[in-house]
Amino acid sequence: MRHRPSKQRPPEPDAAPRCHATTREILVPIRHATVTVTSANTGSTAPSDPFHQPTLPPRLPPRPVPSAVPHRTRTTTTSLSIPPDPVRFRFASFAGRDASSGGATGGKRPGAVPAAKPSQAASVSPADSDSSAKPTSSHQKLADDSSDRVTCWATTREGGEVEEGAMGGAEDAPRAAAANGHGNGATVEEKLDELRRLLGKADGDPLRIVGVGAGAWGSVFCALMQDAYGHLRDKVQVRIWRRPGRAVDRATAEHLFEVINAREDVLRRLIRRCAYLKYVEGRLGDRTLYADEILRDGFCLNMIDTPLCPLKVVTNLQEAVWDADIVINGLPSTDTREVFGEIGRYWKERITAPIILSLAKGIEASLDPLPRIITPTQMISNATGVPLENILYLGGPNIASEIYNKEYANARICGADKWRKPLAKFLRQPHFIVWDNSDLITHEVMGGLKNVYAIGAGMVAALTNESATSKSVYFALCTSEMIYITHLLEEEPEKLAGPLLADTYVTLLKGRNAWYGQKLAKGELTLEMGDSIKGKGTIQGVSAVDAFYELLSQDSLSVMHPEANRSVAPVEMCPILKALYKILIKRELPPNSILQAIRDETMYDPRERIEMAQGHSLYRPSLLGQPKGDTKA
Repeated sequence: MRHRPSKQRPPEPDAAPRCHATTREILVPIRHATVTVTSANTGSTAPSDPFHQPTLPPRLPPRPVPSAVPHRTRTTTTSLSIPPDPVRFRFASFAGRDASSGGATGGKRPGAVPAAKPSQAASVSPADSDSSAKPTSSHQKLADDSSDRVTCWATTREGGEVEEGAMGGAEDAPRAAAANGHGNGATVEEKLDELRRLLGKADGDPLRIVGVGAGAWGSVFCALMQDAYGHLRDKVQVRIWRRPGRAVDRATAEHLFEVINAREDVLRRLIRRCAYLKYVEGRLGDRTLYADEILRDGFCLNMIDTPLCPLKVVTNLQEAVWDADIVINGLPSTDTREVFGEIGRYWKERITAPIILSLAKGIEASLDPLPRIITPTQMISNATGVPLENILYLGGPNIASEIYNKEYANARICGADKWRKPLAKFLRQPHFIVWDNSDLITHEVMGGLKNVYAIGAGMVAALTNESATSKSVYFALCTSEMIYITHLLEEEPEKLAGPLLADTYVTLLKGRNAWYGQKLAKGELTLEMGDSIKGKGTIQGVSAVDAFYELLSQDSLSVMHPEANRSVAPVEMCPILKALYKILIKRELPPNSILQAIRDETMYDPRERIEMAQGHSLYRPSLLGQPKGDTKA
């Protein structure tokens, strides 16, 4: 059905910007400006509050708005009442705009009509949309004019979903190019084209990158891909899956509202996308926000203080992964087997196996028929049937919020030769250097081990009032235990250096596992609260303590004690691991007993433990499920 174009009258000289809209006044706290969001109703505009005359920053220079293909639109209805607050915020919802309205780059808009009285509750009724209505995109800028208003324009697609601004569109291209150190973006596209050729992608068939799991690091990793390559929408698509239905509590919603109003770029983006109103309602308790809903706007529930770019979020797992070319495993190791078991059912009829890049750090222990370690990459291969040569691990000193804020970092991607070098090149950015390494086992096991010892590091820091001496003693002792354990798993393990050492250091210094240990030692958390903490996600070190202790306490893996001259289980050579097991799993000792473990007068010099590992034949191939005598995986 065609709509008749609305007749416009020319703007009056020196008139304020106008539009066919109803404006309602709502009182909510906002930082510097009275923000007007208009609707496609007929009505009028009320004057500004005479006692509050805020000003916006200098207007942004207008940018060209690319033409958009008109599509069918329909309007929505919103009705709500909000109690008064000190600062006025005017809003309404609307569904279309005339092609002649001046665009979204500023300028006078014709057709203003008087507003409803401020005492009325906000109510927006449906209005006929014009056939020339255009979707909002990330290319469009807010109109900054001489008034203290920002006008938000949007359309809704059939089906009722408000169309979001284009994620990673032309406006983001300069940022994406700059993020990769290339002003014109040419090299970025060349890296993408090279990976597409290796994967056999035909022209017109985009490379599909899917994140599974939306914790802090998983969300940031997908956002990095979106920022870097999202502007090449014909060649690549980035989306992320998370479970639906996780509600955002009232306190978090209030904090999220403060974060939005403290960041003008985020505030403007949400207004432009007509998404700001739901955060107003969430802050006032009139609406429940959900984790998957806010992730679409770039807010990870485990990392509220660091807004990301908008992301394409899918809550149906089958829809997310069935045609994926590259899958990013951002799940905790404790959830990896279950979720990828479900994914395996969707991939039974696939002809070509996807590439899977695991970010998970943790292990499982299997004791039957023989004690052995199961790493996340092995879990994925067993659950999906994807060959191990297509499954890689990425690890390094990566604090998610700092990575997204462009703090310099490095990482290693580990796995088979076939994919690790092309992926290292594809993932590399000026602030995020990715190297490649063939030793998958050492890096993946160390990724789980460091979480074990990070909990103890947090305890030591809290119990010694951040004593640098005590923390350094603990660091030396725990790294010697880690080296000892890796020699049980690998004949010639990768040395604890470079990103492997840096990953251990930063996790002991600032990771969520160290935070958890601090809170336990201070009495601010208890073990009865479990290992899934609001705002932090899963504390993976707890399950890793259990797995490593159970595995290394088996008599079948016995080693020779250097002084007692008798065979003992390997865990007897790891006093810190033993103490953490008794504190966290058995709950036989209080957190302050970790200090006794590092102050034991009978403890070995860390150098002696390392020499024992290097000078004796500790390697146990069966720990990785290999027959005795096999070489390393």
